[in-house]
Amino acid sequence: MTRDIVIIGGGAIGLAIAVELKLRGAEVTVLCRDFQAAASSAAAGMLAPDAEQITDPAMKSLCWRSRSLYPEWTRKLEDLTGLNAGYWPCGILAPVYGVKSSNNSPSSPSSPSSPSSPSSPSYWLDKTSIHQYQPGLGAEVVGGWWYPEDAQVNNQTLVRVLWAAAETLGVELKDGITVEGLLQQQGQVLGVQTNIGIIRAEHYVLATGAWANELLPIPVSPRKGQMLRVRVPDYVPELPLKRVLFGENIYIVPRKDRSIIVGATSEDVGFTPHNTPAGIQSLLQGAIRLYPQLQNYPIQEFWWGFRPATPDELPILGTSHCPNLTLATGHYRNGILLTPVTATLIADLIWEQKSDPLLSHFHYSRFQKPPSTTPPMLTHSPLPTPHSRLVNLDSARLPLVETPLPNLDSPLIIAGKSFQSRLMTGTGKYRSIEEMQQSVVASGCQIVTVAVRRVQTKAPGHEGLAEALDWSKIWMLPNTAGCQTAEEAVRVARLGREMAKLLGQEDNNFVKLEVIPDPKYLLPDPIGTLQAAEQLVKEGFAVLPYINADPMLAKRLEDVGCATVMPLASPIGSGQGLKTTANIQIIIENAKIPVVVDAGIGAPSEASQAMELGADALLINSAIALAQNPAAMAQAMNLATVAGRLAYLAGRMPIRTNASASSPLTGTIS
Repeated sequence: MTRDIVIIGGGAIGLAIAVELKLRGAEVTVLCRDFQAAASSAAAGMLAPDAEQITDPAMKSLCWRSRSLYPEWTRKLEDLTGLNAGYWPCGILAPVYGVKSSNNSPSSPSSPSSPSSPSSPSYWLDKTSIHQYQPGLGAEVVGGWWYPEDAQVNNQTLVRVLWAAAETLGVELKDGITVEGLLQQQGQVLGVQTNIGIIRAEHYVLATGAWANELLPIPVSPRKGQMLRVRVPDYVPELPLKRVLFGENIYIVPRKDRSIIVGATSEDVGFTPHNTPAGIQSLLQGAIRLYPQLQNYPIQEFWWGFRPATPDELPILGTSHCPNLTLATGHYRNGILLTPVTATLIADLIWEQKSDPLLSHFHYSRFQKPPSTTPPMLTHSPLPTPHSRLVNLDSARLPLVETPLPNLDSPLIIAGKSFQSRLMTGTGKYRSIEEMQQSVVASGCQIVTVAVRRVQTKAPGHEGLAEALDWSKIWMLPNTAGCQTAEEAVRVARLGREMAKLLGQEDNNFVKLEVIPDPKYLLPDPIGTLQAAEQLVKEGFAVLPYINADPMLAKRLEDVGCATVMPLASPIGSGQGLKTTANIQIIIENAKIPVVVDAGIGAPSEASQAMELGADALLINSAIALAQNPAAMAQAMNLATVAGRLAYLAGRMPIRTNASASSPLTGTIS
C-alpha cells in the first residue's frame, strides 16, 4: 500500500486517478502544467465504442467496460461536488451516404452488413426511418446505424467537475507546474524535477497525454485535432438535434446548452498550434453535407488540441521499467471514454497490487523489440563525436571520420532537457566575433553560456553577439557574471530569461548562477550563491550554480533544487588545471544531479582528466578563446571531453605496485 503518490498530468485521466486513489485512502498530489489548456480540449466527449467500430478485442472490451461505468461514476462525482457532470445517454446515429446512381440520385445499400454484437446491439434504419428519427439530415443520407448504448459527456464540464471533486476530497492540486525530468537511480524514480524544484513521493503516475514522450522514451506522439462550435439560434424554439451524428470523417455533437460541437481533424504535425483555413474548411464541408442547416448557425469559436497517439492507436497502461512508476497515457481518440476504467484499473494496481488481466494487452513492452545478439562491427576507430569537423591548421586539413559512439553512453540530461555534447563553451575573451563563431562550431557544443550584463550593455567584444549564433541549434545558458550579491544575481537572471525568449527560446529557464564579490581571485560567494539559488528555484529557474569545490555546499544546492552543480577546477581564467581533484571526486560520488567542472582547465589533457573522474560535463571558455588557434583548440577540447568520458565508462585498469607482463609467460621458445 503506497500512501504518497504524485500524478503527473492534470487532464481527465490524471484527475480521475487522483480522485479514485484519494477515495481509497491515499495521499495524492497532482502536477498540472496548465489546467485551462490541458482540459482535454481535443475531444467532443463521445462515448462511442460501437460507432467507432473498434476491432481490437481487448480494446473493445476495455471501452465497453468503461462506458458501462459512466452512469454510476458521474453520479458519484455529482454527489461529491453538487455539480452536473454533463453525462447524456443520447445514443449515437451513424448516417450512411448512398452510391450515386446513373440518374445522379443516391441509392440505398442493398443489404447493409451489421456491425452489431450481442453484448452491445445496434440497429439499421432505412432512409425513411432515419429521416423520421432525425429530421434535417442531408439528402445524400440513405440510411444509418443506431447505437443506443453509446452516449456522450461534456468533456470540458467533466474535467472541471473532476478538479472540484479532487479539491473537495483534499487532493493537493498544483497548477502551473512544468515537470522537466524524472530523477531515476537503480531502477527507481527518486523524484520529479520541476520548474519549482524537486518533488518527491513513494509512487508516481505518468498521465501527461501527448507530452509523455518528453519524459520517457515511449512511443506517444501528438495528433492535432481542430474543432469548432456553433450555436443554435434563439429563434429556433427547441433543440433540433438531440443525438450525436457520427459521419464519414466528421462528427456533430449537440449539447444541452444549445451549442453544437463539430470535429475533428486528425493531423500528424507534431505540436504545431493554431487552427488553419484548410482544417476548418474540411470540418464545415463535412458537417454541412451531413446536417445542412448548420450552415445557418452562428459560429461561437474554433480551437485545437493534441491527442496522444501510439503506433497501434491503443493506450499504454500499467507498470513501467521502474516499480514505483505507473503509466496511463496514449489514449488517442478514446481518452474521455476510457477515463473511469483507467482510474479504476490504475488505482487497483497501485493501491491493491491487483493487475487486471486486460492490462497485459496495453503494457508498454509491446513496443520493445528484442536486441540483436550480434554486436555491430567496428570498421574504424571510433572517433568520439558525431559533430566531427575539418579544421584548417597551417593549410593542412585533418579529416575526422564521422563514426558514431559505441553504445556505452547516454545523453546528458539537465533539468529534463537532453544534450548529446558534454562540452559547454562561452562567448567571452575572443579576439573577434568570427573566431568565436568558428570555435563554437568546432567544439560541437550544444550549450553556450552568455554574460547577460555584457550583452545588455553591448560591452566590447559582445556587440552583435545575439545575432552571431544560430540559437535554434544552440541552447543559451545566460549567466550572472559581474554580480556581487544574491539580489543582483536574481535580477540579472530574470533579464537572462527574457533575453532567451527574445531569441526564440520561449521555454528556456536555465541560468548559470555566479555571485562573485572578490575582484582579484574571482572566487564565488557560497552564502550569496545559496541564497540566490533558493530564490531562483522558487521562481522556476533551472539553476546551474558556479561554486568552489565544496562538497557540503554542493549537497545543499542539490537539496534546494538546483539542476546541476559547477565546481571550479581552479580560479577562472587561470589555466592552472585541476587543483581541486579530491573535492570534485567527493562531489561526484555524492551528487544525484549532473556535476559540471567549470573554470581553470587550460589544456585538453586536463579536460580529459576531469571527465575520467566521472564529471558529467565541462564548461571551458578561456582555454579556447585565448589559444593561438581557438577553433583548433575547441575541437581538441571536444575530442578530449569525449575521450575522457569514454575512458570513465570503459573503466581503467587497476594501478599495481609491481609490473605485470603483457606477453604470455607460457609457450616461450627455450
